[in-house]
Amino acid sequence: MNTMIWDEALVRKYNTKGPRYTSYPTALLLRSGYNAADPLQALVDSGPELSLYVHLPFCRELCYYCGCNKVISRDQSKADRYMQALARDIQFYQQVTAKKQVSQLHLGGGTPTFLDQQQLTQLMQLLRQQFHITPDAVLSIEIDPRSCDVPKLKLLRELGFSRVSFGVQDFDEKVQLAIHRQQSFVLVETLVVAARALGFNSVNLDLVYGLPYQQPDSFRATLQQVIQLDPDRISLFSYAHLPERFAAQRKIPSEALPNAQQKLELLALSVQQLGQAGYQAIGMDHFAKAHDSLAIAQREGKLQRNFQGYTTDNCKTMLGLGVSAISQVGNQIWQHQKDLNQYYRQQNELGHSIDKGMALSLDDQIRADLIAELMCNFQLDTTIFARKWHIDFAQYFASSLAQLAACQHDGLVELSAQQLKVTKLGRPWVRVLAACFDAYLLPQSQQYSQVI
Repeated sequence: MNTMIWDEALVRKYNTKGPRYTSYPTALLLRSGYNAADPLQALVDSGPELSLYVHLPFCRELCYYCGCNKVISRDQSKADRYMQALARDIQFYQQVTAKKQVSQLHLGGGTPTFLDQQQLTQLMQLLRQQFHITPDAVLSIEIDPRSCDVPKLKLLRELGFSRVSFGVQDFDEKVQLAIHRQQSFVLVETLVVAARALGFNSVNLDLVYGLPYQQPDSFRATLQQVIQLDPDRISLFSYAHLPERFAAQRKIPSEALPNAQQKLELLALSVQQLGQAGYQAIGMDHFAKAHDSLAIAQREGKLQRNFQGYTTDNCKTMLGLGVSAISQVGNQIWQHQKDLNQYYRQQNELGHSIDKGMALSLDDQIRADLIAELMCNFQLDTTIFARKWHIDFAQYFASSLAQLAACQHDGLVELSAQQLKVTKLGRPWVRVLAACFDAYLLPQSQQYSQVI
């Protein structure tokens, strides 16, 4: 993906709605009435390793573009009550996770650094008391620069965190005003320099393209500033404008948004500029230096994708804690209550916060494996895949391959007897290609964002 080719005709034809495929089936398909005993049994049956995700929903300010599950508040004491609820989540899973070793821990949100230093310390004490977090476990955290300072960064390093991700989105002042997220380059630079000095071994910066008032010249300037900060990784996400689902997005003037062709130009600009600066394109929205573990994993064909996006985490047992958190263990996917008050209420009434879930059928597992390969590696050895799943590839995926025919005709994908390969032309459209193998997509398509 160091180079990409595109044209306006493809934008008109393929800029449909579709999932980002951080899972298959997607979270929108999880069903109510899910038996809370099923996750516990799945954890019993899983291997000795465990990956933890903790969702911390609080933010001090509302960013208009954001589609995450968040609670806007300046009341610090709300985090105290929330940590009591996290303790109850842990208690529910404790018996079936007691002997597992935690190799990965990620704090996401919301704004994890909404927590003050005492609360962060208490949270990590709770997690270390209740889980066996190995000495070499990878601990990572998402940071809003406006809610962090150098002393808090120092504490995070002392607590064992080695990876930090700073939300930048765009350094252009007009864009920042439109999305209600003002933060200076100097602020971000101070934190990045401090993170290096403190010994964090991976620094990621998040960018978003497709935001209001973004133009090639201004975004080029942002990219230059990001490159100047020299992060190990860069996440470049496409803004999903879904005002019917996220009320805050209604504050963004639709006429200020770049159209699909303009968004693709911003993406092309980013790929070119970051590539020239030595960053390897990873999947559809990540970039990493050649020495970074994410880049190494892609080169070795070991790149993974889960609810946090692209990752090197090979653990197949991912447990989510907190409101709206999603877990996947074996063939089970489940999600906690998304509304904070309902999350608290259900914990009190039922002793757990599991709201929805589903068990993956064999067909789900086969398609999930294929989609993950396309999203991560842009190619699939169909012979090896067929042997792995004991199927006749052409026969099993006959209807999917028929849907893929138009994409093949347009040069987005190449199909031979042994290989399915996404071309350079097709890489911006990998979500479209993956959707050809999605058995659930049609009834749900209107709930997803535009591909570009």
